[in-house]
Amino acid sequence: MKAAGITWGISPIGWRNDDIPEIGAENTLGHLLGDIVVAGFAGTEVGGFFPGPDELNKELELRGLRIAGQWFSSYIVRDGLAAVREAFAAQCQYLRKVNADVIVVSEQTGSIQGQALNVFGEKPVFGDEHWEQLCAGLNVLGQDAQLYGLQLVYHHHMGTAVQTAQEITRLMDGTDARYVHLLYDTGHCYASDGEVLEVLKKQISRIRHVHFKDIRPNVLKQARAAGLSFQQSFMNGMFTVPGDGCVPFEEVYQLLISHGYKGWIIVEAEQDPAEAHPLEYALMARGYIERNLLPLAPAASKG
Repeated sequence: MKAAGITWGISPIGWRNDDIPEIGAENTLGHLLGDIVVAGFAGTEVGGFFPGPDELNKELELRGLRIAGQWFSSYIVRDGLAAVREAFAAQCQYLRKVNADVIVVSEQTGSIQGQALNVFGEKPVFGDEHWEQLCAGLNVLGQDAQLYGLQLVYHHHMGTAVQTAQEITRLMDGTDARYVHLLYDTGHCYASDGEVLEVLKKQISRIRHVHFKDIRPNVLKQARAAGLSFQQSFMNGMFTVPGDGCVPFEEVYQLLISHGYKGWIIVEAEQDPAEAHPLEYALMARGYIERNLLPLAPAASKG
């Protein structure tokens, strides 16, 4: 599925979850990659259980798949830039060897996404000094990433200091557009602010990577009312694949292609694989994309 310069991938998080490694632990790399082929996606992002670059490249080549990128947890505010750059460089080296396009960065100083705290009410908030430190550090990391042929894409995320539309704007305004780009995630936008178009319209020129994640609104409402943690929320089914929730993906996709977005769109939905069969949901997403999204750009939807 390649259309309008867009490459469609799917995240390994539906099969195995790095934050809760016990769920889906039975799903091997071969199982995951085989399912991705069956579902008709072009590639995936690196999961925490993936092997070294030589072994991974062999498995990818056998199946004709590609790697889009990988998550990197930065602690620029907590530890300082110097302490982060070495680990960042090591991950960039890995990603270059597997021919990735982006490195996904999320500042984890103060993050509660892995804690048993109310993700809707206890997220960290940065002061001016911390914002300046973060933005300056990201500018440096973005330049470092380019040395490896990668783009740094920042992942706004529930439970972190860069979550809301306002915080995303502050980060983009405070960083250099040459070095720091945005990963636009529909699920995190909706869970945070109740809509997805504000960030897209405002930051369209900075977006270099996209996650299509849907929301089950009834589960979101219940999670917010109960003050659940991030992990409790997605284990209860807050996230799902496109077409199974309330996010207006037709509008999102139309805006992306009308503004000339080119790059990966990764289907992503943190779910318990024991409750949401990974291949079934991958095929569900594929069907939705083919029926509802690709026809929006028919002239560019061949191949």
